[in-house]
Amino acid sequence: MNEQQFQSEMTRVEALRRLTQEPEKGDYYAGYIRGLRRNFHGERFGTQAEHETWLNLAGDADESRAARGRGYRDGLQFGQ
Repeated sequence: MNEQQFQSEMTRVEALRRLTQEPEKGDYYAGYIRGLRRNFHGERFGTQAEHETWLNLAGDADESRAARGRGYRDGLQFGQ
């Protein structure tokens, strides 16, 4: 992903996050934004331990945390 794609996707998702009325979608978008940043910046964004924690959230029993984890995984895969 190049910088233009990254910026465009960030703008799109941040707008969706502001407009959503559903808490789970807000959590998903928050995770997606973090995953997108990790995708673009690579290992310079966050630590390996943080990365693994976010990846593991998708299976969490708490739906809010699980939504963030699913979003993170999807953000990591954007453009690939």
